This record gives sequence, structure tokens and C-alpha cells, in this order.
Amino acid sequence: MHSLFQPPLSLLQKTYATSSTSSIAPMTASRSLSPSIIVGGGLAGLAAATHLSSLSVPFLLLEASDSFGGRARTDLHEGFLLDRGFHIFLSSFPECRRLLNFSQLDLQPFYPGSLVYESDRFHRISDPFRRPLDSLPSIFNPIGSLPDKLLVGLTRLSAASLSDDSILSSDESTIYDHLKSIGFSDSIIEKFLRPFFAGIFFDPNLSTSSRLFKLVFKSLALGENALPAGGIGSIAQQLVARLPDTSLRTNSPVTSISAGSVTLASGEAITTDSGIIVAVEQPQAKKLIPKVFGSNVDADVENLKKPTRSTVCLYFSADQAPIAEPILILNGSGKGIVNNMFFVTNVAPSYAPKGKVLVSVSLIGAYQDRSDEDLTAEVLQELTGWFGSGVTGSWRHLRTYRIEFAQPDQTPPTNPIGRDPRVDEGLYVCGDHWSWATFDGALVSGLKAAEALVRDRGLIRR
Repeated sequence: MHSLFQPPLSLLQKTYATSSTSSIAPMTASRSLSPSIIVGGGLAGLAAATHLSSLSVPFLLLEASDSFGGRARTDLHEGFLLDRGFHIFLSSFPECRRLLNFSQLDLQPFYPGSLVYESDRFHRISDPFRRPLDSLPSIFNPIGSLPDKLLVGLTRLSAASLSDDSILSSDESTIYDHLKSIGFSDSIIEKFLRPFFAGIFFDPNLSTSSRLFKLVFKSLALGENALPAGGIGSIAQQLVARLPDTSLRTNSPVTSISAGSVTLASGEAITTDSGIIVAVEQPQAKKLIPKVFGSNVDADVENLKKPTRSTVCLYFSADQAPIAEPILILNGSGKGIVNNMFFVTNVAPSYAPKGKVLVSVSLIGAYQDRSDEDLTAEVLQELTGWFGSGVTGSWRHLRTYRIEFAQPDQTPPTNPIGRDPRVDEGLYVCGDHWSWATFDGALVSGLKAAEALVRDRGLIRR
């Protein structure tokens, strides 16, 4: 369905407006340079490496941990595939479609809608364009009014008609203010939209930029929300498989960066005259290149001083699922600590051993004042109120993931498409904190950083 990404040199010119006037100039033997260095093997770093590799530009990618993928990793635990935190893959993101082989990912779709737990019952909210018959009964449920449900459809149509660039450069407010300006009632905001977008942006206050709301709403309208059969980590694994093994190093944490050089925790120094791409998470980037995040460097960078988004994800093993559909379940009651949950194996049976059900539960925030044991007990007690003790009584806790940095805080003002990856001579930055907080944002930022580096080396010139 999607071929492997092996573009000719001319493709890099055509991808984004920043390079639309570029031309290719082949490297000469007299300009033989040492490999570029990429610090960080998350999706942004892997995207940068993929683009350099496609142009036969040598590089060395240094990853601090034992594997690649950053926050988008999957662990194998007792035969279960456990994503590190709640993830949903949106199939319509353009850079994901261009760079990834969807057939190999074997995407398993969610039901286009949600179940909302409110007033001791589950109420269905369906995509009226994909499941019109399912949507008819929801007209009369207590999750918003009839005008609210019509507004959902109109907002979907409006977002789907806009280009990504127009969305990311549009006037912005917070998501909450945007929803109120559209005309949504408090009922549908509190019971459906707040827990839904809190689960995506880890932001229960809905203070994230309305640009991100529109972008995700468009993606939900044009594609499917899904999980790769091999776990969310298979995205990174697919990219790694295309890269030369000799250009990849794990367990190589970088502790400092200076002009043309990086120093590892081991004391090893690696130099380059070809440029360094910093592709680590925002907190680590601030430590490695603090001058870039200073107030006098770029007023736009002030946005990066905002607090990060945190989440806790708990996994349980069960023998049966009380709900058979591959559907996301939201807490619309306004009570308790659970924001959203779902039965992962209803979406992708490959996530668990045969005959077992994998349960995923997401909380928003760090919950640093509570132990894993206390959170597990509280979550089980809360979900017993949803499903009954006959269901949850046999659930076995598998693992708890505390994701302190789940996403950068992207409250207004933001500048997702106007930020230059080149921050100093031979130094480039990429990541979702330098673009927008989605898989696509990370991949696009990696492309832009690689493109800027290659142009500065003289392979691509204006």
C-alpha cells in the first residue's frame, strides 16, 4: 500500500516551501567531511537520519537508552505488548503517510467514536459520517444537546477542508476558548470534548493551542485512529531497519555539546565538521544547549519555557472484556482519576497472549504524591464502579508507566511552522517541541533539520 521511502535527490527539494527553490549540487572529493551527528533516536532523530541516509550523507546517531523510538516505544512483558503510555496513531497525517510503510505496520483501527461513562451508564458518540445509523440514538443521550451534535459534524467538515499549513498558521486561542466561540455547550465540553482531548494532549484544562485541535480534528475526519499490530514502537523499528547499522549507537548518552563536538557520559568526545542535529526531548535539549532556550536568542523560544504535560498509564491483564468493541472509553462523569481507558486487544489482538485481554487505563498528571500501589488500588476501585466487581475482581496489574514528559506544553502563542531548525553555526534542533506535538510534527521537524544541514554542507544550495 505504501512503498519504502527511498526518494531521489530531487524529492527533498519538492517537499516543503523552504526548499522549493533549491537545486542539487553534488559533493566533491575535496569537500569530504566527517559524519554529521544526530543526538537522540526518537521519531524526529530517526526521520532526520532517514533523510540523510536517502541522500547518502554519512551520519552517526547517538541514542542514550538501549533502543530507539523515544516516547513511542513498546515493551514486551509476559507476552503482552505494552506501549509506553497511551498512544493512538492517526493514519491521515501526511508525513506519516509519505515516510512510513502502512502495510508493514498492519494498522488495526479503533471504532470511529467513543463510549462516555456518565450517570452510571455508557453513552455512545459516533462519527456521523462513518456510522450514521449508530449516531441516530446518540441524538437523545445526555452527552450534549442536538445543536452540539450538529456542531460536531460542522466542525469536522470545516477542519477537513483546510490545509495543514493554513491550520498551523491560523489565528489561535486555547482549545477551550475555541470550543466556546464555536458554540459548544458546557455539557458536551465537560462530558465528551474535555476528556477526549485531555487524553490526546494530556491537558485537562484544554489550554492547548486551537491549532492543534483543528489539526487533530481534521486527521480524525480524513483517516482512522489505529494501533500498529506490533505496538507503537514498530514505527521506530521500521525506520531503524532502513538505516545502516554502523551509523547507529545505543547506550550513548550525550552530556554536553560544543562547537563541532559532543561529549558522552563515558567521557568519549566525538567531533564533526558536518553539523550536529539535537533531536532529544525538550527537557534534555534545554540542558544540552541552554543558550538556545535563553530569552535573548529568539522571542519565539519563550514558548518553550512552559511546563510539560505528564501522564500515568496502567496496564492490567484480564480473561474477558466486558465491552467487545475496539472503542475508546472516556470518563465524562467529572469524578475520579481515570480520564480514558480501552481494551487494547479489542483493537489489536496481537497485544496479548492468546486468550488474554489487555486493559489500558490513562490518568492525566504526574501523581507524584501517590505510589504505584495506591494508584492501582484507586483505579481498580473506580473501574469497579463502572463495570462491577465481577469483572474487575480478576484483573491483574501488569505495569505502571509514569511519563513525566509526555508532550511539550503548546499553549498560545505558538509558532509551529515558522521555527528555523538552524540555531547556530552547524547546530540544528528538531522534535515535537520545535514544531507541533504529534507524530507528524516530530517527523516533519526531523526532515527540516536534515534539509537545513544538507543545504549548509553544500549538497543542496538555493
